[in-house]
Amino acid sequence: MLGVSADSAARHDKFIDKFGLPFTLIADEDKSICETYGVWGNKSFRGRTFLGINRRTFLIDADGVIRKIWPKVKVAVHAAEVLDALDEL
Repeated sequence: MLGVSADSAARHDKFIDKFGLPFTLIADEDKSICETYGVWGNKSFRGRTFLGINRRTFLIDADGVIRKIWPKVKVAVHAAEVLDALDEL
């Protein structure tokens, strides 16, 4: 499991320490990964439009094939949905 964001490696380290994350976070400061996966773009919040990451989850198999995409994450059920999808592989 990997997480990707445009934050710096230093911010990721603090986030990992704060929440005790058991997985790697990738610092995509130039946004090349985000652009490749189509998650960098316009966002709207409180009537304002700005560039940012549109959060999605990608399930990628051992061969690098995207098997499933969750375009909108519902925190309460998301982990269970991902685990169910992993069981189906």
